[in-house]
Amino acid sequence: MAEDLTHFDAAGRVRMVDVTDKHATERRAVAEGRVVLTSAAYAIARERGSKKGDVCAVAELAGVMGAKKTSDLIPLCHPLSLTGVTLEVSFDDAHNALNVRAVVKTTSQTGVEMEALTAVSTACLTIYDMLKAIDKTMVIENIRLTQKSGGRSGD
Repeated sequence: MAEDLTHFDAAGRVRMVDVTDKHATERRAVAEGRVVLTSAAYAIARERGSKKGDVCAVAELAGVMGAKKTSDLIPLCHPLSLTGVTLEVSFDDAHNALNVRAVVKTTSQTGVEMEALTAVSTACLTIYDMLKAIDKTMVIENIRLTQKSGGRSGD
């Protein structure tokens, strides 16, 4: 049976892609992004403090939560049982930037690319929210999928 990737049925109604006939396999996706800050905001993040708390720890938690809520946020995205979500915020001293990386895993009939991208986006938005009073010029940039594995299309 050929895979049907359209989101519309014969009557033109929107529908979720049917993955019933697909085999559950191990799936993994990695996404990355970054937030570029002023030196003052970067110093606060580096010290792991702000009026709202530890910027990195809160962003990491928010990213995990975002991955788990992806199907609630993205129309037609399948709800998945995630087997692992790792979110890491790291420091780029040369560019006053916080780099965000998410690794999401599942064993399912469909991939976790959207969950990884949502995790990174949510973490970046959390950093923005926590530092917006200090830095009005922050830039969230380069959110992208960097790896995926599993499923019919492979790596």
